[in-house]
Parts: sequence; structure tokens; C-alpha cells
Amino acid sequence: MASSVSIRDLSLNFGNVKVLQHLDLEVEQGEFIVLLGPSGCGKSTLLNCIAGLLDVSDGQIHITGKNVTWAEPSERGIGMVFQSYALYPQMTVEKNLSFGLRVARMPKDEIDKRVARASEILQIQPLLQRKPVELSGGQRQRVAIGRALVRDVEVYLFDEPLSNLDAKLRSDLRVEIKRLHQRLKNTMIYVTHDQIEAMTLADRIAIMKNGIIQQLDDPHTIYNKPVNLFVAGFIGSPSMNFINGTLDGSNFTVPGYGVIPLSGYQFVAQKNGSTVLGIRPEHIALGEDARKLPVQIETEIEIVEPMGSDTIAWTKIGGQALTFRAAAEVALAPGQKVLIGFEPARGSVFESESGNRI
Repeated sequence: MASSVSIRDLSLNFGNVKVLQHLDLEVEQGEFIVLLGPSGCGKSTLLNCIAGLLDVSDGQIHITGKNVTWAEPSERGIGMVFQSYALYPQMTVEKNLSFGLRVARMPKDEIDKRVARASEILQIQPLLQRKPVELSGGQRQRVAIGRALVRDVEVYLFDEPLSNLDAKLRSDLRVEIKRLHQRLKNTMIYVTHDQIEAMTLADRIAIMKNGIIQQLDDPHTIYNKPVNLFVAGFIGSPSMNFINGTLDGSNFTVPGYGVIPLSGYQFVAQKNGSTVLGIRPEHIALGEDARKLPVQIETEIEIVEPMGSDTIAWTKIGGQALTFRAAAEVALAPGQKVLIGFEPARGSVFESESGNRI
């Protein structure tokens, strides 16, 4: 499939500070890519480079086969949705949607057609004669998305568009954006620090740290086979359990506990020595279910967190913290002795020093 956006050996420096470092990214036509990472990782900077809002220090940016590295934002064939709605307060919704097209001297009938299409897709037809002050936060963000939509371009860029909304609205608009992509089938590049947005929206996720893409893959692979400790810890709530120990062949020794056999685990590269075993809380079974699994651990519950749909329990193995999920109807209490178990094949093993998956 042809690349819609191609980023080649891209670097951006602010003085002596390296913000993006030799970054490569190929986005396929119609793909939904999410740039995910903590504040300061370079995700919004990368998006602004694609949009032409920042001049790059080195490398090239191609959009639909055209080299746009030094092109003006208006010449790149993109539509952008910002974190702030940035609507003109004195204009109606209809005028906000059509403003850019009117400035570009587009024929009125074409403007009307595009505004009608965008408002129908986003279900904001009843709002067209209102001004931004009369709209809710979610309605304003729909208008901001609509303003990008009327440009009728190949590539849409979203810079944390839901971060100013409350949790319920974020969830609702997340579904709307997913529906929008499925309907339009345009290329979309979306920046967020919210892993739930990333996991639910993306075809592929690029997890960034210090201006470098750590892993680029589909949500299922990133969740189940993270390439390093950073990715493993960033994705998942509650976070993956990390147990420090020593690896010798397929035997993992936890200080103060003993040996955990990792037979069945698919090693990427066999390395003995100081190692970290990662297990997701939802991959740890309890009670009778634990008895069916290769690794079984007797332990005592320290803290119980009822979450409604399920329960999170905190315990320890060899003095190291360990959390697991249990069904909401399972009665758990601090001080209770329980049997937990897991399947090593579902775990992740990382080299302590480099943090890389082995």
C-alpha cells in the first residue's frame, strides 16, 4: 500500500537541545496512527513538523508522494485539529466552518456543500447559527473537527483534541472520531498521552520517549509484546508488574522467594544474569483457576481496591509488589492467604541493564 505520510531521518533541535532524533515513520493511506508518550517526548513537536508549523533541522517529510519539507502549511494538503478549539467567538458555527474556504475564495456553492457535509457527518446541523459561547465543550470540539473536515484533504492531524473535555465527553467523542475515520477512510495522525485513546483508536501506535520512537506496532502487539521496559510500563492500567531477579536458562530466581520456571516463554535472545519479569495483573489467575497454570504462588493480600467491574488486589513476592485483577464478585480482604498463578508464555522478560525484551 502506498505511503500517505513519509518521514525520513527527521531531526529537530532547539539550540543544543535535541527534540527529535533521526526519526523515520511511514504512514499508509487511510491508516490511523497514534503518537503516544509522556509530556516532553516530542509527539506534538513531530505533529507540528508534519503540519509545517515548525522548521525541521534535518530530514524530509513527504505527504501523498510530494516532498513538503519546506512547504507552507496551506500547501501540504492537511487539516489540523488543535487541543484548544480556537474558534472565532464573534462568528456563528457556519461562519467558523466556512472561514478558511472563504479566505481561499472558493465558490459559494462548493463552500455550502462542504459545510453541509461536515455538519451532517458530525451531527451539528442544529448548531450552525449559534456562536461558540452558546456551545458545550464537546460541541465546540465537534466544530473544530468540522473546520478541518471542510478542507476535504487526504491527511488529518489531531493534537490532543479531547484533553480539555471531561471523562464522559472524552469517551463519547472518542467513539465519534473512530466512526469518522471508518466513514472517511482518510489518513489520520493523532497525538495523545492517554493510553486508552491510543489503544481504542489506533491501527498502529508509535510510543515515543526523548524524541525517539520506541515501538511502532498494532495495539495488540504493543500490549502483549512490548519491546522494552518503558513501553511495558507505559501501556496498561494498572501497570504491568515488574519482578527483579536472575535468569539462568529458563529458571528465574526471585531473591527472598525462590525459582520461577519460565518454560513455555518464547525468548527473543537468550541472556542470563540480572533480569526483570513482567506480568500484567489481568494475566494472573486466582484460586482454582491458578491451580491449572504452570507457575503457582502462595501469598497474602495487603490491599484491596474495588473498581466496580473488577477488583485490584496488592500482594508481594519476595518483598516485591505484585498486583492482580479479580472478578468483582470474588470476596477478597487484607490478610487473606490466596493462591495465584500465571502462564510464563504470557509474560515479558527484559534485560535489567538495557531494559530490552529478551
